[in-house]
Amino acid sequence: QRQLVESGGGLVQPGGSLRLSCRSSRDDFSDFSGAWYRQYPGKQRERVALVYTDGTTVYDDSVKGRFTITRDDVKRTIDLQMNNHQREDTAIYYCNHFISWGQGTQVTVSE
Repeated sequence: QRQLVESGGGLVQPGGSLRLSCRSSRDDFSDFSGAWYRQYPGKQRERVALVYTDGTTVYDDSVKGRFTITRDDVKRTIDLQMNNHQREDTAIYYCNHFISWGQGTQVTVSE
């Protein structure tokens, strides 16, 4: 049984917005930081945003000011609000929490 299940993603126009959500089944969800990664074809996954247990966030320079990561320890979710999409945001996005990974969701930025 997958511990992290992602939702959201899809096709968006440049300048548009999407929201990704990830839900965990772990009872100790609040004990660990969470993050969103993305992967381009033929490349390694790269982290785009991280949220620590105290809510502190870290962003890759490529998404700073456009993406916002949040966590809800009651709902056991890690969300990624993505605004002002650019074509280079096209990738598969993965949620990460502790040693678990989501199934991956495609985000495509195109006219």
